[in-house]
Amino acid sequence: MSDYLYFLIWPFLACIVLVGIHVYFGLHVIRRGIIFVDLSLAQVAALGMTVAFLLGHEPDHTIAYLFSLGFALLGATIFTLTRNIQGKVPQEAIIGIVYAVSSAAAILAVSRQPEGAEHIRYLLVGSLLTVSPAMVVKTALVYAVLGAFHWIYRSRFLALTFSKDNPPRAGWWDFIFYATFAMVVTSSVEICGVLVVFVFLVVPSVFAALMTDRIGLRLVFGWLFGLAGSALGIVLSFVLDTPTGATIVCTFGVLLLVYGGVRRLR
Repeated sequence: MSDYLYFLIWPFLACIVLVGIHVYFGLHVIRRGIIFVDLSLAQVAALGMTVAFLLGHEPDHTIAYLFSLGFALLGATIFTLTRNIQGKVPQEAIIGIVYAVSSAAAILAVSRQPEGAEHIRYLLVGSLLTVSPAMVVKTALVYAVLGAFHWIYRSRFLALTFSKDNPPRAGWWDFIFYATFAMVVTSSVEICGVLVVFVFLVVPSVFAALMTDRIGLRLVFGWLFGLAGSALGIVLSFVLDTPTGATIVCTFGVLLLVYGGVRRLR
């Protein structure tokens, strides 16, 4: 039994780290109405990882990480520059275009590779069960630094998203928001894949938004939902012998559906 617990503890710790930062960014994403920005940035980062893969670098190699980060920062620049066109074209349209093009480019890039299908599967759902303690610690340190930065300058970031009257136009601080978001997404995709990153960002934040309007309480409710869903998903994956990432995604969806049903009945 102790061997099983040790086998599952690091994937669960990785989920704690991921949920901690993604719920915060999820509050911004839900408020801004750019729901798929995380999915799009994650796919852009995955495209960078795919380019590194074609050059002979494994996904967990430093070069692959730098490629992913570079592509993600390019995506962050695009989203910053297109925020001010909201009156003419919804930014969500630009986000969707970036996602579609990045996905298609990744598929084309590996279409003639013998391991192409496996690489695409890895990009989608990652490999949480094989995450190393070193990777968890490194990611936690990176997220701690980024989280501290956002806490120090929280008034600026909150004004960008939650200001009700005349929210600031896109500028330097908006780029910093997207750039730090890109750094988070890049590290997350390396661990758990595009789909898991998306549900960590959106589903707990949607649950929290349904529970309360207060930002502080939204963080708490989002963290509780994310941790409960992650723990249940990992256990179900181990018991049912199913892919961990896909199981977590489905678990989050079912939990939100159950809560929605209960809320409707009440």
